[in-house]
Amino acid sequence: MIDPSALESILTLVLGFAFAGVLASGFELMTERRASFHLLQGGDFLALASVPVVVFSAPVIIIRNMVKGRRIEGRPIPFVMMATIIACFWSMLCGTLVLDLARLISGA
Repeated sequence: MIDPSALESILTLVLGFAFAGVLASGFELMTERRASFHLLQGGDFLALASVPVVVFSAPVIIIRNMVKGRRIEGRPIPFVMMATIIACFWSMLCGTLVLDLARLISGA
């Protein structure tokens, strides 16, 4: 049997990735641009408005960039593994925040 705290961590990780994917896809649908870290380099109002999108869609952006970098540039596997660990940790943080916000709104 799986430990309940481990199950909650897995669900939080999955929720974080799902939310990041939905947000990144929604951003791309609305703006016809891919969500990326380059959005923050503008230095104008668009860069400031893009901060929440980039923060919450970062796990998907990191994984997408690593897969693309491995395929095109041939980045080494340890580099890709480290980026995946960072993306998973970030996903757990975002998933925790989304879950806590949902619990706060529902009153549970």
